[in-house]
Amino acid sequence: MRYKRILFKISGGALAGPQGTGFSPTSLDHICREILAPRGLGIELAVVVGGGNIFRGNVAEDWDIERAEADNIGMLGTVLNAIMLRAALTARGTCEARVMTAIRMESIAEPFIRLRAIKHLEKGTIVVFGGGIGQPYVTTDYTGVQRAIETRCDAVLIAKQGVDGVYTSDPKADPSARRFQTLSYTDALDRDIRVMDQSAMLLARDHGLPLHVFDFDKTGCVRQICQGEDIGTLLGPNTRTRLAD
Repeated sequence: MRYKRILFKISGGALAGPQGTGFSPTSLDHICREILAPRGLGIELAVVVGGGNIFRGNVAEDWDIERAEADNIGMLGTVLNAIMLRAALTARGTCEARVMTAIRMESIAEPFIRLRAIKHLEKGTIVVFGGGIGQPYVTTDYTGVQRAIETRCDAVLIAKQGVDGVYTSDPKADPSARRFQTLSYTDALDRDIRVMDQSAMLLARDHGLPLHVFDFDKTGCVRQICQGEDIGTLLGPNTRTRLAD
């Protein structure tokens, strides 16, 4: 296997499916199958999920809600998504799943304690992180990278919807856009390629953490990446920028 322990970063929209809000049973089933596939290979797995299916920051501006309050609402949305994901995984009965939150709420989830999270992962438990890092002005992209580093993950797998990697320009607007097979952190930052929150990318670069960007709509991608196949775009330390054929 390419990796022993990974963190899987998914958006809140992935739980919603085509409607964009709430929860889709079909989408939840797809997410669970993708998560459980590498778990079946003996790979230890953590998850960070966004909250966009419940609350988005641009709505806050329309309602004159200040950013800090909007982020607090968003963090609680990620907790709700984490609990939903835990319930869906548990319903499949193949392994144990735990939710750990940066905001203490012991009656429904464990508080995030780094060494406890690592112990859960070592025992084969899937750990879903909710509540961001407990502070406003921090994206779930940054949370995903930080939690991956804290729990000694080997890589972060970033699930995108409708795009199979990182492109030279927006492929929906530019038919000539080409996908990167591999991309160095330096080139991504210098070209201002918005793969994810720039602060998250800087953190990944500084700690030498590989990032895989792939199309989550395609079945089996998570398993293929873990088995060493070149799916989507890889950003990593000592990685040379190369366009796909």
